[in-house]
Amino acid sequence: MPISGFPEYLPSERIVEQRFLDVIRETFELHGFSSVETRSIEPIERLSSQGEDADKEIYAVSRLAGGSDEEARWGLHFDMTVPFARYVLENAGKLAFPFRRYQIQKAWRGERPQEGRYREFTQADIDVVDVGQLSPHFEAEMPLVIADVFSRFPVGEFVIQVNDRKIPNGFYQGIGITDVIGTLRIVDKLDKIGPDKVKALLVESGTTPEQADQCLALAAIRSTDLGFVEQVRALGVEHPLLDEGLESLANVIRTGMAHAPGRLVADLRIARGLDYYTGTVYETQFVGHESWGSFCSGGRYDALASDGRTTYPGVGISIGVTRILGLLVGRGLVTASRSTPAAVLVALTDDDSREQAVSVATALRRRGIACEVAPAAARFGKQIRYAERRGIPYVWFPGAGEAGDEVKDIRSGEQVPASADAWTPPAEDLAPVVTRTDAGS
Repeated sequence: MPISGFPEYLPSERIVEQRFLDVIRETFELHGFSSVETRSIEPIERLSSQGEDADKEIYAVSRLAGGSDEEARWGLHFDMTVPFARYVLENAGKLAFPFRRYQIQKAWRGERPQEGRYREFTQADIDVVDVGQLSPHFEAEMPLVIADVFSRFPVGEFVIQVNDRKIPNGFYQGIGITDVIGTLRIVDKLDKIGPDKVKALLVESGTTPEQADQCLALAAIRSTDLGFVEQVRALGVEHPLLDEGLESLANVIRTGMAHAPGRLVADLRIARGLDYYTGTVYETQFVGHESWGSFCSGGRYDALASDGRTTYPGVGISIGVTRILGLLVGRGLVTASRSTPAAVLVALTDDDSREQAVSVATALRRRGIACEVAPAAARFGKQIRYAERRGIPYVWFPGAGEAGDEVKDIRSGEQVPASADAWTPPAEDLAPVVTRTDAGS
């Protein structure tokens, strides 16, 4: 029986996922990121120290019988950043800094399953870490990589929302708020509960109504260009950390305007709930589907990876692969042209012809043409119907013509002489094609 929150895909859906992962991997490598993979479990105390609700999300791991007390302190990682920070510390002497890594793995989070949210899911992350200091230009680079990924995959229009944690931190301190982290967590609930309830929570937490109004005024600022700087200045708040954050965010937006026009927007309500973010933060949404929330997020962290002597600051961003596909595939917005990689079905004239058919299939595969041999000898009409059900566009008939083999495009009905050493289908038929549709809502 199905287990809620642990998705399984049909073959056509899996093809969509595989194509998306191919695009992600190729794009990450085009930008010079190296692949790593970390273990699935981490000490629970390390995982639970990363945010207000982190301990509620962790799946503990232990053996059913004979487990030790040490094993009872392990948990499945709920993101890739925490294990990556540990990985950097343990391998610092073997890595070349600044270290650029990508990581595509499963993660597990014990939250209530719903559309687009799962307990087991695939994430695709990139990070850049350095020793002691991290150049701010890396914070501007992250959204450019993500813009490249989603521009290459048929997901429709999207926008990458960017803020800098120093802006609200400096702003809150500038208006006299002392519980900066608590205020940030409340403001981060804006999308879920709205400004009136956020204001009520802020006042309940100890801010004055006037301070709460100023927090909401800051969070309401959104700009596709550098206009956000003057809008913040107009609120009349001064603090050195605020100045630093505005300069940093301006650099990110300026880079986006030059290299990914229309994709980045300064949105000062973006906060991110995890405690380790210290600078730029990112969230990405589909235009027209904002109710789905963010499916790609991350930010700058300065102290997550430190051994007490050396600190390795970093910046990263994570694509929620399963979240995106759960929404796009589930709504029928993205589909694959067929449910099998095979472009050709090699037909059997009788049971004794299987060896000949395998030879044809072998010759085609050597030239990169995916194919399968018919499961059993039967009337050709039945074998063609099998290919139709599988979505295979071509059927190969060994020895069917006067000159030798013939191949049939079962969509058009055209059948032509062909040699397994020379025939190639059109490029669009070599592999399943993933396309955006107008179905769904």
